[in-house]
Amino acid sequence: VCSSDLTAEAEAEQYRPELVTDEEPRYLRRQRPLEIRRKKFGGRSWPFYRQVAVWSALGLAGAAVAVAGARFLLYSPQMLLLNAEQIEVTGNRIVSRDAVLQKFLRDRNHSVVSIPLDKRRSELAQIPWVETASVQRILPNHLRVELTERTPIAFLKNGNELALVDAQGVILDRPEGEDLHFPILTGISEDMPRDQREKRMQIYQEFTRAIELVRPGSSDRVSEIELANPKDLRAVMTGISGASVPGIPDAASTQAVTVHFGGGDFTGKYRMLVENFAQWQASAGRVRSVDLQYSRQVVINPDASVGGSMARSK
Repeated sequence: VCSSDLTAEAEAEQYRPELVTDEEPRYLRRQRPLEIRRKKFGGRSWPFYRQVAVWSALGLAGAAVAVAGARFLLYSPQMLLLNAEQIEVTGNRIVSRDAVLQKFLRDRNHSVVSIPLDKRRSELAQIPWVETASVQRILPNHLRVELTERTPIAFLKNGNELALVDAQGVILDRPEGEDLHFPILTGISEDMPRDQREKRMQIYQEFTRAIELVRPGSSDRVSEIELANPKDLRAVMTGISGASVPGIPDAASTQAVTVHFGGGDFTGKYRMLVENFAQWQASAGRVRSVDLQYSRQVVINPDASVGGSMARSK
């Protein structure tokens, strides 16, 4: 083989396409750029912008009206609470009108719209005789206050004074000029927690309901009730005799007797008392106290001038 042929083959091998590396630059023909057409105003139509303008104008007008209305409600002289005659008070019999008006002194010369009604209700409820209170605005410049007063159900011996107490155990000052007839309770004091006072008043109410079921009007015969021990209600009563015993004067109509009723079954115990008291008195003489708190016996204590004590089985 001649040298010229070898040289030709070497050159052909050197320039084969697969031997050409990617490092060699390739030239591409530049493409024509695409033309992008942009719509004016983000593609929204003129009716849309017209609606936006209308609603914006309406919003501004509404805001202006609201501001003007708020200024009128808060600062107009026609809305101000200027004198006590603008406050109507109903439902008060014990609570004075002046005590109610005192709660609204800070609201003078202020719009009735700015008065915090919930806060005034709470303040009115702090008056001892007030059980519930409601406060309403009567536009343009009046208030209406409606009170529900507490209902006392007994006198309470508070030291040397007689106060009143309601069913929730709230102790009330005794109002002047009121003619009230209640039993006198002991064993409850202001130092006692409110829930404890309420529980003892529930026992008292249970007792009065029970004796009224046995004999209507019996609660009027109760002069004093001791609630110091919830497990032994003690009542001082008069006129508890039942059927008269032949030959025995009916002295029990005015005689005061202390009765221990225990902590429950007041109906059954009181029925047994009124049905048997005359006979017990005939046997024991003048009775000073009767103990009914035991389940199977009655303890009768005669007057000290007679002496002795007697237990009778049920």
